[in-house]
Amino acid sequence: SALYLTRFRCSGVGLALCRRLLEEDGSIHLCIACRDTLKCQATRDLILADHPDAQVSTIEVDVGSLASVLRVARELRCRFQRLDFVYLNAGIMPNPRVNFKALWQGLFTGKALRMLTTAEGIMTQTDRLNGDGLQEVFATNLFGHFILVRQLESLLCGNEKPSRLIWTSSSNARKSAFSLSDYQHTKGQESYSSSKYATDLTSVVLNRKFNNQGLYSSVVCPGLVMSNMTYRILPVFIWKLLMPIMWMIRFFAKTYTLTPYNGAEAHVWLFKQKPEYLDALVKYHSCTSGLGKNYVEARQIDVDEETAEEFYQKLLELEKQALERYSDLLD
Repeated sequence: SALYLTRFRCSGVGLALCRRLLEEDGSIHLCIACRDTLKCQATRDLILADHPDAQVSTIEVDVGSLASVLRVARELRCRFQRLDFVYLNAGIMPNPRVNFKALWQGLFTGKALRMLTTAEGIMTQTDRLNGDGLQEVFATNLFGHFILVRQLESLLCGNEKPSRLIWTSSSNARKSAFSLSDYQHTKGQESYSSSKYATDLTSVVLNRKFNNQGLYSSVVCPGLVMSNMTYRILPVFIWKLLMPIMWMIRFFAKTYTLTPYNGAEAHVWLFKQKPEYLDALVKYHSCTSGLGKNYVEARQIDVDEETAEEFYQKLLELEKQALERYSDLLD
């Protein structure tokens, strides 16, 4: 049977995705990866409660730690001969802050709907350095995933059928938040947006580099999902007060998917597609109509391919430095 690796938080879209994949094909082998062993096992138990005959294994990894990523890559190479799908879904948004003044002003301008669907101009974050000396958001949301993919190339490339990378990006991924000269976003306050735009750039280049070896990359946006990450932006009681309004907004903002099940729509849709026919310069958005119908919308990524290539070279340089530091964890 096929093998699928899902890297995700132990709730939200990741858990919904696992359940929906098993509804599509109960014969798949799911390998779920989390930072916490106990939560990982609890997630497995939840999945098996719905699908008792499913093949579900677990592995512990913190993609914000290069040592952890290298260890798990080595373990996966020992466990498996190939990976058909890798869902790269881990992400953090530390200390999010909402600019209520900008939000209020935006409600009376033509930018209101865009602000409400992308958080452009109203959302900032405070970043910090991690144990590897990297910006924490960049390391967790992109670079750890990048190193993992690079370390798993032997399981992803040259198989009898294509392998797939599916990155969880965001409608908050904006070119204006990203800079090649500061690609870790050390100076700004939009590290989440920068890291998601960097994800889009990376996916575009990976297709150019690896399609001829049978590896295809796609990016998705789950929309606005009520999850642990979302609940940290505002107190829970405020979200509860806002929920009726958000259901109404969904008639105008189709990316207000709201539930993890709806947010996984694009991930599951890609699971059923032939990658050779997908557009590498498109992001697939999970959408839900005002009446609750789920569907997928393809939107062009605002990416300059020359910038993407330059960024990829910077990632390779950073990778070289990282592997020199952790050479003892390499085969």
